[in-house]
Amino acid sequence: MRALFLRDLALALRAGGGFGLGLAFFLIVVVLVPFSVGPSSDLLSRIAPGVLWLGALLACLLSLDRLLAVDFEDGALDLLATSPLPLEGVIAVKAAAHWVTTGLPLVLAAPMLGVLLNLAPAGYGVLVISLALGTPALSMIGAFGAALTVGIKRGGLLMSLLVLPLYVPTLIFGAEAARRAAQDLDPATPLLFLAGITGAVLALMPFAAGAVLRVNLR
Repeated sequence: MRALFLRDLALALRAGGGFGLGLAFFLIVVVLVPFSVGPSSDLLSRIAPGVLWLGALLACLLSLDRLLAVDFEDGALDLLATSPLPLEGVIAVKAAAHWVTTGLPLVLAAPMLGVLLNLAPAGYGVLVISLALGTPALSMIGAFGAALTVGIKRGGLLMSLLVLPLYVPTLIFGAEAARRAAQDLDPATPLLFLAGITGAVLALMPFAAGAVLRVNLR
């Protein structure tokens, strides 16, 4: 498992589709928002939590189409399916590698980009916590979507349509937690819901993705 994790990290960094592309997209979204809604500091401060969370979600989605496709194209996925490693573990490791190369950089960059949107000082800590709690669920759900569409030519659009509805609860509670903190309200309730969603996704989704992947590889 460790060797597979390190291999996926190396492939993601070498291809440049995880770390650099996700951060660049996140930055572009945040920079363009003031041009579209105007330079009002009060308005930007109100919408900052939602914009930052939406940008992080779309940045995660951007790199999902290659999560399993590279291994499927070169035959490595067939070898993994016939190896002693359980497919559930393979999916979990690939989701973890995706989070490290895509989700973690977004979590670390969010406070700096929050300055561009005039995020209230009280919201920075909870924004980072909410992203740290929610982005693992985004990667795991994305791995499930990749398993559903593996082997389909140009399946990126189909995967986006399948995954986006599953992302909505994480987006709602993550953005709500950051918004409440920015307004000096108690963010505990949405954070607990967010943690519960992530826990359920991490516990159940690898088994669903493994079952789907077995069917697609037959």
